[in-house]
Amino acid sequence: MENWRKSSYSGPDDGNNCVEIATHPTHISIRDSKTPTTATLTFPPATFSVFLDALKTTP
Repeated sequence: MENWRKSSYSGPDDGNNCVEIATHPTHISIRDSKTPTTATLTFPPATFSVFLDALKTTP
């Protein structure tokens, strides 16, 4: 079973619509909180770090 959590930046003003994340030693999963039963993105930890860096530099 996944232990999903929302960003601390998520709050009532955004309707609680956000990205949720579940971490494991072997992978990190991401899903849309509005549709939690649909597909997830799953990354190895090192690749997830590259993904986050790319998001931070995207305008």
